[in-house]
Amino acid sequence: MRFLPVFLDLAAGPVILVGAGEMARAKLRLLLSAGATIRWYAVDGDRDLSGLSEADRARISFADGDPLEADLGGAIALLCAGAGDLAAPLAARAREVGVPVNVMDELSHSTFIFPAIVDRGDVVVAVGTGGSSPVVARRVREMIEKVLPARIGDLAGLIGRWRHPMKARLPEFALRRRFWERVVDGPIGAAVLDGRDAEAEDQLKAIADPAAYARASETGHAQGHVTLVGAGPGDPDLLTIKALRALQDADVVFYDELVSSEILDRIRRDAARVPVGRRVNKPGIGQAAINKLLVEAAQAGQRAVRLKGGDPFVFGRGGEEVEALRDAGVSYSVVPGISAGFGAAAQFDVPLTYRHEALRITFLTAHKAKDAEAVDWSVLTDEKMTVVVYMGMSAAPTVRAGLLQAGRSPQTPVGVFARVTRPDSKAAVGVLDDLPALVAQVEGGPAILVIGDVVAHSAPWRQQQLQQLVSTYQVAAE
Repeated sequence: MRFLPVFLDLAAGPVILVGAGEMARAKLRLLLSAGATIRWYAVDGDRDLSGLSEADRARISFADGDPLEADLGGAIALLCAGAGDLAAPLAARAREVGVPVNVMDELSHSTFIFPAIVDRGDVVVAVGTGGSSPVVARRVREMIEKVLPARIGDLAGLIGRWRHPMKARLPEFALRRRFWERVVDGPIGAAVLDGRDAEAEDQLKAIADPAAYARASETGHAQGHVTLVGAGPGDPDLLTIKALRALQDADVVFYDELVSSEILDRIRRDAARVPVGRRVNKPGIGQAAINKLLVEAAQAGQRAVRLKGGDPFVFGRGGEEVEALRDAGVSYSVVPGISAGFGAAAQFDVPLTYRHEALRITFLTAHKAKDAEAVDWSVLTDEKMTVVVYMGMSAAPTVRAGLLQAGRSPQTPVGVFARVTRPDSKAAVGVLDDLPALVAQVEGGPAILVIGDVVAHSAPWRQQQLQQLVSTYQVAAE
């Protein structure tokens, strides 16, 4: 390690910037974002500050005269960006008086370098490669951006505000450390990361005995938390950052049968995995039993995840589980997932709405034929309405019969999209009259049925039309 990472207190004095053009303005924006006061030698005479707020402009002063004669006393650092031939002698002068200097893209003249920065307010991550490869540093930064919670700085700020008051109440360092570990890893930290700052502050204020709170993590009586996580339709790359974080933090994961193995691989290795789902015509443990498991896990102080295919609140019984957790006084949060209907739309180019053609969408479930029979099909006959049916493979004949009897045209375009976003996904498109036959073509589920004119805009429909044209041409040629 040639360069030691340090953080400069930019409130302690001005930063001197010498340079011009976009390079200088890029450094200007970076310094302003960090709250610096800047003395700028604009060597080309261009002092345009358009695009900056009045508050930012107030922290910039323009310096006249020869930059080589600049007063460096009290300066926090000297930056040269687009300074031309002035850079080398300026750097030498800064080194003489002990002022840190950075010359953009000139490592030999610099005593410090700029890292790639991940800024989360009170939490800042700096990534450096010793100046050898800024592109690699940026790529590492992008990886960190994906996994670092957006509100982690808010959590650090909360702890910072309470640090001294809690030090007086918990003078023992080891106990105080366990206290803050429980705050960060428990419901209070989860509330901050979810944007519920006031709730987190209230929970922290309500801790009457910080020592007992800290020791609870050792005795196993700490309050647990349940996170309902939408796993999406199958592709693990469609998991949200918050979902990945929940899977990595979990002590136990209760997962549905339809959650793909690739997504299960994202769970922390030492977390317990409990299957609680069921497939069509196969018994499951029942929703009441699932609710009981979630409550018991939280009451035992565990961080539990209820991992559900698609989105928890779209035919996922997430509402029932939330009510059970709420009734039991258990802390919980919900992480949305991409619903299978939207996954099918994205993968197969099915615009669920289309200007002048499809103005409304209806989502319904037809898990069994009796579910489909209970639907009021008369409200679904509007040609400008797209109907998306979940779990409708078994009930496809009843779905077709209900729509046809209600008056929907038998030539309405339909699509059956199976195992969407997964490597073995498959689509079958045609018309409403042929819906049961289309279901048979996809060779198993889970599948989404999309009914409406928008299916005619999908990629499988266009491909099918092209194949029909080619076949017609070949027959004519023969």
